[in-house]
Amino acid sequence: MRWDFKGIVFAAFFAMPGFAFADGMTTYLYEGEFEDATFDLESVILDRGLVIDHISHTGEMLARTGVDVGSDVVIFDNADIFLFCSAVLSRKVMEADPTNIRHCPYAIFVTDREGKVEVGYRHFPEGPMQEVQAFLDAIAREATSN
Repeated sequence: MRWDFKGIVFAAFFAMPGFAFADGMTTYLYEGEFEDATFDLESVILDRGLVIDHISHTGEMLARTGVDVGSDVVIFDNADIFLFCSAVLSRKVMEADPTNIRHCPYAIFVTDREGKVEVGYRHFPEGPMQEVQAFLDAIAREATSN
């Protein structure tokens, strides 16, 4: 089943401490505060020589627009999505299949929900994009290994 990234959905958790898997995404528990998690994730991305194209402050947007759409539900205490690309990996996966452009830029999110901070990413289809997924997994693991 393919999961389209239209929101962040948390589902079944595996027994492995600090690891969660929902249909189409993987998250890792961060032992610390949201601000520290975003700093650690940003540092890992930059330390790999990558450029962050944009940080989407999704949690702030949801909080700000809730009243406008008639909702008082607090979804996240904080939530940011880091968008970035790897020239090497992007070229490789797009040379294999130019339609892989639809997966660029890559995204890793940090969420804080009732004091539970997580770092995660969505899954990609089988084939060349699995190398990108493994790359995102390595970044998320490193950012949560404080």
